[in-house]
Amino acid sequence: MSDRRRQLRLNLFVYPGGHHEAAWRYHGSDPGRVLDIGFYQDLARRAEQATFDAVFLADGPSLPDNVRYASRFRLEPFTWLSAIAAATERIGLIATASTTYTEPYNLARLFASLDHLSGGRAGWNIVTTGAPDAAANFGLDAHPVHAERYDRAREFVDVVGKLWDSWEDAALVADPATGVFADTDRVHAVNHRGRHLAVRGPLNTPRTPQGRPVYVQAGSSEDGRAFAARYAEAVFTAHQTLESAQAFYADVKARTAALGRDPERLLVLPGISPFIASTEAEARALQAEFDGLTQPGYSLDLLRRLLGLELGEDELDGPVPRHLIETGGERGNGSRFRLVLDIVDRERPTVRQLLHRLAGARGHQVVAGTPEQIADHLQRWFEQGAADGFNVMPPWLPGGFDVFAEEVVPLLRRRGLFREAYEGRTLRDHYGLTRPESVYATAGHHDPGPAATTTATGTTADQQKEPVPS
Repeated sequence: MSDRRRQLRLNLFVYPGGHHEAAWRYHGSDPGRVLDIGFYQDLARRAEQATFDAVFLADGPSLPDNVRYASRFRLEPFTWLSAIAAATERIGLIATASTTYTEPYNLARLFASLDHLSGGRAGWNIVTTGAPDAAANFGLDAHPVHAERYDRAREFVDVVGKLWDSWEDAALVADPATGVFADTDRVHAVNHRGRHLAVRGPLNTPRTPQGRPVYVQAGSSEDGRAFAARYAEAVFTAHQTLESAQAFYADVKARTAALGRDPERLLVLPGISPFIASTEAEARALQAEFDGLTQPGYSLDLLRRLLGLELGEDELDGPVPRHLIETGGERGNGSRFRLVLDIVDRERPTVRQLLHRLAGARGHQVVAGTPEQIADHLQRWFEQGAADGFNVMPPWLPGGFDVFAEEVVPLLRRRGLFREAYEGRTLRDHYGLTRPESVYATAGHHDPGPAATTTATGTTADQQKEPVPS
């Protein structure tokens, strides 16, 4: 990808009702449709008309305690995206799935099915799950610690990749003349036995149109960056300043190159939640209207979970008690914790001001301005080494997306920054990524044989010899 042809990648990040915590209360929202699949199909069709790369659904395996005040329930993404696939033709479909609270064989089947039925549009947002209350939903006494979750995630992705590769492209023959349906010499057992997982394989589904779904990763901690450099083809990240985004971009690209991967094949996609109006003053007034609809009970609970601060409504207009924030321990390992702490240290906000900063997109950048100002912002980050594209996070739906698609996208096209039409049909096509070959085909059609033994590091000898997904 040369600089001349480099263009923005844009995803529509869908949250029920919108990304502002008070979106469901806004008069332009329609909270009665947050469980209507037609609502999401319409959104996806609009995003496809705007030639967005993908729609993205976040997910988590537990119900947030603060659902009393906000539409923060979770929609199981495979069912939802399958219905969206049937209503669209080109747009990518990215689902979140946890390596901590799923099993690799089941997850591999779900994504393979989504990739097949969509004609090659699936992407996997790989998360380790940061919600401690998820553990009790799976019979665990405690949520695994940060390092343990990432250790399992590395093994998990290796295993899932082998399952997707277990059918070579030429394995499905379907030749009526010879009576051969599948070339079983090209269907391989995985025979994995590692520290966390034991999976025999092969997958019971042939290789998918993309070879395997696009690997997406969300997480900017030290472990998250190392994981992204090794596996990810796109990274979802959150930044409040250009300088922070540039530093992350340079770091994760350098880590990728150090592992022998092409850093241009790793797309960095920060989140951005835009309030758009005819003038900057009107846009800021719109943002203030949303902030005025927030519920302190919700916002203070979010602050408790992010920073560990137990505050009351009588403290909203006082300074954030920085001295009460513990920077160590499990919470301190999280990238979102450090992002919010940076806001506190840099801006010295009141509690209310900080809550309003977080209300828009939970730590992702919120901007308010005219369509030209929003386009300028995206172009500046894109051209100054901070982003390859963006996860667009409308404050409310559908109106918050409609104004972006109708007013900002045409400006980006006129500037030569975004496509006029799709050039391919798969998510890999949209992202400019190559289709990977099966690792078993690369190895000369050799079955991995008996189960590999586990090394002291928790990886198998088989894992150490095989190429890293790229």
